[in-house]
Amino acid sequence: MNKWYKVFGSVIPLLVSILYLFVVILISFLLCPGIRKRSKVPGVMITQFMEDLPEGMSTPDFTRKPIALTIQEGKYGAFKAIVTGTPAPTVTWSRANGDIFFHPEVCLQKYNESSHEHTLEFPKVNPEDADTYKCYATNKYGKAVCTVVLNVINVGFSTTKELQRMQGKGEALKKEKQMEPEEKVWELLLSADKRDYERICAEYGITDFRGMLKKLNEMRREREEQIAEFVSQISTLKHIEVSNDDCATIELDMDLRDPNSKIYLYKNGVMVPFSIEDSESMKHNLKQVGKKYIFTIKNLGLEDAGLYSVDVEGVNVFSTDFKVPEVDFAVKIQEVKAEEREDALFQCVLTAPMTEVKWFGKNAPLSNSDKHEIIVSEDKLIHKLIIRDCLPLDAGIYATVAGIKSCNAWLVVEADRDTANKGRKAAQKFTVKVAEAKSCDLQCPPKFLVPLKLHTAPEGYECYMSCAVKGDPTPHVTWLRNNISLNTNTNYYISNTYGVCSMLILRVGSKDTGEYKVVAENSMGRAECSTKLTVRGTCTMYRQVLHCG
Repeated sequence: MNKWYKVFGSVIPLLVSILYLFVVILISFLLCPGIRKRSKVPGVMITQFMEDLPEGMSTPDFTRKPIALTIQEGKYGAFKAIVTGTPAPTVTWSRANGDIFFHPEVCLQKYNESSHEHTLEFPKVNPEDADTYKCYATNKYGKAVCTVVLNVINVGFSTTKELQRMQGKGEALKKEKQMEPEEKVWELLLSADKRDYERICAEYGITDFRGMLKKLNEMRREREEQIAEFVSQISTLKHIEVSNDDCATIELDMDLRDPNSKIYLYKNGVMVPFSIEDSESMKHNLKQVGKKYIFTIKNLGLEDAGLYSVDVEGVNVFSTDFKVPEVDFAVKIQEVKAEEREDALFQCVLTAPMTEVKWFGKNAPLSNSDKHEIIVSEDKLIHKLIIRDCLPLDAGIYATVAGIKSCNAWLVVEADRDTANKGRKAAQKFTVKVAEAKSCDLQCPPKFLVPLKLHTAPEGYECYMSCAVKGDPTPHVTWLRNNISLNTNTNYYISNTYGVCSMLILRVGSKDTGEYKVVAENSMGRAECSTKLTVRGTCTMYRQVLHCG
């Protein structure tokens, strides 16, 4: 007995101490399951196990989280992460649909001491590897976790068979790939022009502009390193633009290191199938001319709005936000006839105000010049294009685009037969082709073509309401708030142009909350439509979604 005591007697107190420490940590964990913290890296969640940390100690965090991968079957793929924390965290990986099978031919977990990178490597990716993966960094004071998606394909989106396979498989991943606001704003800023920084920050509630610039520069350096692995040069990044043939395009110039590198298109974080052969049956197409890549989106609708991202082998190279305003043409442009050396006028009226619309002449974009003059009315509803000093070569189809809506009409230039006017500019005269009048009674009671919509406006900002009404004789329109007429109230700017009735409140306040009604009356009858305006306080409007710097 004394012999055994001499051997283990000195160890027993140490074992008791270790057991006591373990019980204390266990009780602390049960009593305090964890304090949730947000990381500076978007998409990372931190749990702190105790309320107060010892001096010099810290919870785990990611300084570089793994990025989503889309890898061709049979090729090498790897998730990479860099973590911090004191003491140094232990990094583990898991997947949503089953366990990870670690084997040199299937999957390996590694750590590079020189670069401090933790990697999960797939020597040859298989379709069964496609899943949502989680990366955990854990020490005695806390845990950090982030998720990442691995997509596996055989070829690009050029075959119908592969499209069907990916679409069926992608349904299960769509929920996991929805982008968080934090991820979206940084992806936008990385591809945005510096002139748009202030607008994007205001839209997403970022108030620490200096901190945003600091973090953006760090993220840009990191992304440039990732892009350089697949792209030797990238330039001419053109954000999404709507053309006059009911299409939108994204354009960029890229010099790929490997011409066989796969290019992918995402919308709001979800992979979008596309054709590389300008297929009539496909909504999205990719056209390559040398180093120029042009994505086309056909048959535009409100559902096409969103954040579009272009990736090369799983690395994001460009993102653009496509906003679709709810606007249409109340009056479309009509065919115009002009004699040679005369000026010609195209005019349209919108259902909602827009600062500018796009004008095209024979499929070429037009801007203000000596030849063309673009005019916008004060209420931004009426838009005009004047073609100065018309010549026969100016004849053709002209078009205008507002949001995703477009209309077009012919300009017919008639040669001047009077030889005395050769080389001289004729007096200004506009001729617009109008439908032939019919001898019938067109009188009708008022009818709303476009009713009022519900509005929620932040306090201190402007609010614009509009509707469209028709009737013969022209209806008299009255605006009311809580059944009190606003037509003579100078706090409200009210206009009626070609049946488009609008009202503008320059600075919305709590007093403007209530029910708004438009009443249209003529000798044939009466019609009305109504809506509600909700005013949000500044405290709920300016919620900072990110902590920068």
